[in-house]
Amino acid sequence: MTLPLIPPMLATPGALPPASQDARWAYETKQDGQRVVVYLAGNGDMVLRARSGEEITGAYPELRPLGGALGATPAVLDGEILALDEQGRADFQLLQPRMQLAHSPGRAARRAAEAPVHLVLFDLMHLGRRPLLALPYAQRRARLDELELAGPHWSTPAALVGHGEQALRATREHGLEGLVCKRLDSVYEPGVRSRAWIKIRNMRSEDVVVGGWLPGKGRLTGLPGAVLVGQRGGGRLRYVGNVGTGWSEAERTELASLLATAATDVCPFDPVPRVPGARWVLPRLVGEVRYSTRTRAGLLRQPSWLRLRPDLAPEESSADLPDAPA
Repeated sequence: MTLPLIPPMLATPGALPPASQDARWAYETKQDGQRVVVYLAGNGDMVLRARSGEEITGAYPELRPLGGALGATPAVLDGEILALDEQGRADFQLLQPRMQLAHSPGRAARRAAEAPVHLVLFDLMHLGRRPLLALPYAQRRARLDELELAGPHWSTPAALVGHGEQALRATREHGLEGLVCKRLDSVYEPGVRSRAWIKIRNMRSEDVVVGGWLPGKGRLTGLPGAVLVGQRGGGRLRYVGNVGTGWSEAERTELASLLATAATDVCPFDPVPRVPGARWVLPRLVGEVRYSTRTRAGLLRQPSWLRLRPDLAPEESSADLPDAPA
């Protein structure tokens, strides 16, 4: 049979449901990977499609045996492909090279042998000849659990009903990306960013030193489009990324004035980052930024500006950063 193409349902950023409604929701760990819809044809074949609809089956040959997991029963499932670090946590930076190999079967096979990915399954949209989109989440989840899809490179992690505060706290304690809250009575809405699914991203904040900036474009011409920030580590100021969001127009204008008075021709970062068009400043401005996680090289992921910290000296901004070449 021909399976229907189903774009994945999307979650809306938000906060935990009210405590009075906690028992009406299920909670799943938010994973830092590549969202996929899995099509099992019922004849041993499997197709993976990315959120865009592009077929990416060739990038992940280690997942092909999943095609026979349900025998002759066709199915469409929702999930996320993860690359796990040494601690067993999802690391998007590790996954990125694999995402480019859908049309490079030889390279994909070598990477799969060296560092296989893991697929987590969390929804079931079609089973046999029956679409399940109109069923409530609780029933779809129960059907998915009954399939007992567990293998060398895939699993079906349990969802927790109720206890949202404890679930969110556990993701923070274990350094995980966040939590997805799903209303038990919610139908599956293909391609829709729905309030019936709420995602909560665990964000961290740290102090950083401003060492440079990038000129803005368009409506930001003449203003900083982003600031280049660093932290002290190993006796030097190490570059940890650029921050381009979080300011009001007035705050960005004030920042432009402060950067102009601190201009220098000497890069304060060691080693010097490869940032085309960078303008350097004396490292005397301290700010606080919010971010999700760090890359393996110590760079901040998804950083946004919170505030200037005139109460702190640049020497107070330090971090335990990975070693970098001298």
